[in-house]
Amino acid sequence: MPQLVLATLVQPNGSHLASWLAPGAQDDAGTNIDWYRRIARIAEDGKLDLFFIADTPAARTDHLKAWSRAPVFMNVLEPLTLLSALAGSTSHIGLGGTVSTSFYEPYNLARQFGALDHITGGRAAWNVVTSANDYAAKNFGQDKLPPHAERYARAREFVDVTFQLWDTWEDDAFITDHETCQNFLPEKQHPVAHEGTHFRVHGALNLARTPQGRPVILQAGASDTGKDFAAETAEVVFGTSATIEGAVEFYKDLKGRLAKYGRTPDMLKILAGVTIVVGDSKEEAEAMLAGWQALLHPDVGVMRLSQDLETDLSDLPLDEPVPDHRIPTHSNHHQAYFAEIVGLIRQGLTLREIAMRYNRSKAVICGTPTSIADDMQAWFEAGACDGFMLTFPVLPACLEAFTAKVVPELRRRGLFRTEYTGTTLRENLGIPRPGNRHVAK
Repeated sequence: MPQLVLATLVQPNGSHLASWLAPGAQDDAGTNIDWYRRIARIAEDGKLDLFFIADTPAARTDHLKAWSRAPVFMNVLEPLTLLSALAGSTSHIGLGGTVSTSFYEPYNLARQFGALDHITGGRAAWNVVTSANDYAAKNFGQDKLPPHAERYARAREFVDVTFQLWDTWEDDAFITDHETCQNFLPEKQHPVAHEGTHFRVHGALNLARTPQGRPVILQAGASDTGKDFAAETAEVVFGTSATIEGAVEFYKDLKGRLAKYGRTPDMLKILAGVTIVVGDSKEEAEAMLAGWQALLHPDVGVMRLSQDLETDLSDLPLDEPVPDHRIPTHSNHHQAYFAEIVGLIRQGLTLREIAMRYNRSKAVICGTPTSIADDMQAWFEAGACDGFMLTFPVLPACLEAFTAKVVPELRRRGLFRTEYTGTTLRENLGIPRPGNRHVAK
């Protein structure tokens, strides 16, 4: 019987923008490695597949009063450093992080993620992004992000070069033969010779092929271009549909694109993004969420809308609808989030109502362990996903409740593992290890 893939996206104190204000929040969670170790161990004790860190290489530099009320990405550890530090505190759970193709070079990334895969014994995962805010662009000599299509063209070339670098050495290249005084077989090295639009790379990676062949590739693109890119290169995709119907449509669309790239459906896992709140009753769970929502300052809600709609709404009255003429003609950043906000505006809701309701296209499941398991099973059996990217409004409490109460219910139904079955992330996900392209030839 197929089983769910379960991953969790971890943010300091939780995914809710007011989590830092919740009772029991840890003021230094963003930079405290012991806090992250605690969360990773809870997730691994629950046998989750993946511990995932989102990131942007920038701090916000405007609207600082509003950002001071929701300090997202304002004081956090760099992902690869953080995941390497967590490697020794975990033994089975996958460790994934975001690194942008817009601001890195393929060689650096191939070497760093390759090292992480070796350090973890084959548990590394790279979330491939093109970045979606101009704060990051300004840190790297740009006034603003390049157009969407240009960023994806660079990302495609970046991934292609990175894959070539990870295939520099065949799996059995390093023989370490003391008797013949030979460390590696020269004929099993395959230097990269790449001349492209965005990158020129001539050389070899100074690192043996990794335990997984290459780290697992994660993506979350929702645009048409993003879905094609994911169908070509991704192995785990984070879905952004807030409804089961939308998730089914996304699942069919993305899986249907795989054949064009010579891939089969088992090579890609689609995880629906879901926020989980566990209570002894549905009313208790909803009351918890409402309590956290009440801590959210209106400035924060409006700022988040302005960021994702890519236009400043802070001058508008909170208790009136947003005029249609304030909607930009197109999006250059997160197209799924942009579309969600436009839909809410066109329902005639007030700015305050939109700010409180907007959830970045995520489904929210509040309820008892049984009802949450019911909903997860319904999504899975309807063909909406292969599993879930779980976010928890407040950490560690919400994750502890999920692993202690919901996971046993999923196991009772045969929907989730009782123990890890593999030693690498690929093995636990059921995703095949890629062969070296030079051996295949």
